[in-house]
Amino acid sequence: MNANLRKNLLKAAVAVAVAAPLFANADSAFTTGAGSPITASGHLDFSITIPKILFLQVGTGTNMAANATINQIAFTVPAANVGDSSVIAASAGSGDLGNGTVTARVIGNNGNITFTSTTLGALGNGSGDTISYAQIATAVAVNTSATALAHPTLADGTTTTLTLTPASGKVINRDAKWTYTYLNQNVAAPGTYGGVNANNSRVTYTASMP
Repeated sequence: MNANLRKNLLKAAVAVAVAAPLFANADSAFTTGAGSPITASGHLDFSITIPKILFLQVGTGTNMAANATINQIAFTVPAANVGDSSVIAASAGSGDLGNGTVTARVIGNNGNITFTSTTLGALGNGSGDTISYAQIATAVAVNTSATALAHPTLADGTTTTLTLTPASGKVINRDAKWTYTYLNQNVAAPGTYGGVNANNSRVTYTASMP
C-alpha cells in the first residue's frame, strides 16, 4: 500500500470517528441569526415498563420472592385450665416472630385486592372430636405500614373474604403483626387437634387482584 493511499484511509477513519457521535443523536437543531436570543431545541422520549405484581406473606417470607416455609401455631392448655375461658398464648416457637405472632404483608399494584382465609373444617384430634376455628382469636397490630393489614376471620370448612382498597391510585402496600390465641371457652376431649397439614390444621390465605 503506497503512502498516499494509507494517508487517505487514515483521514477517512478519523472523519468517521468524529462523525459517530452525531450519528447517535436522535434529534438536533441548528440556529443562526443576528437576533438575541437565539435558541436550539433537542428532544428525548422516555419509557418505563412496570409489570403487574402481587405479593403475599403470612409468617416466614422473603420480600417480593417465593418462600416455601410454613409456620405452625401451637397451643398447650394446662390441665387446671381446660375450658375455663382463660386465654392461652401460643408456644414460644410459634410463628416467625414467636409466641404466636406472624408477619403478614400484601403488596399489589392494580387496584382492589380480594383477601381470603380458607379452612377444610374444624380442627380434629383423629378420634372424632373437634375444636372450632372460632376458638382461635387473631389480634392485629400495626407493623410498618400506616394502615395495618386486616385479618380474614377463621371459620370451619369455609372461606371468609375481605376487600383491600388502595388509599389512592392502584397501589396497596400493607403489613401487620398478627397474634393468635386460643380462647379456651369449652371443655374438649383429650388429644392433639390439628398438627402439620393434618386433621384440618392447614389454613390457606389467598390474595387475588384484577
